[in-house]
Amino acid sequence: MNINATLFLQAIVFAILVWFTMKFVWPPITKALDERAQKIADGLAAADKAKAELASANKRVEAELATSRNETASRLADAERRAQAIVDEAKARASEEGARIIAAAKAEAEQQSVKARDTLRDQVAALAVKGAEQILRKEVNASVHSDLLSRLKTEL
Repeated sequence: MNINATLFLQAIVFAILVWFTMKFVWPPITKALDERAQKIADGLAAADKAKAELASANKRVEAELATSRNETASRLADAERRAQAIVDEAKARASEEGARIIAAAKAEAEQQSVKARDTLRDQVAALAVKGAEQILRKEVNASVHSDLLSRLKTEL
């Protein structure tokens, strides 16, 4: 066989192979490559979107945490104020109760002092009457001399 004819036949077979490849093989490969590129692009877009959503969620979480911290601090301050008010009120009540107890104790002490004075006056009056009896050497009648004895008690 002639080299020119072989070369020519090989060129025709090559052209048929190129045509067959371009007609039947190349379109599915191109389509698969395009689909793969689209899937990759969609995946990258979804990843970017997820990053943006994550950043947004992190911002919302930080804002909620800051709000919660502020609210907690406010509640703690309110609780401390209430506790201080309760302590102050208890101190005031205790002070009032102490003053009342002291006043009651003073009144009772005053009553006991008055009672002791009255008892002492009665005893002094009785001693004075006995002393007067002994000095006068006669009996002093309490019913007869009641005015005199009552004046003596008041003077003492």
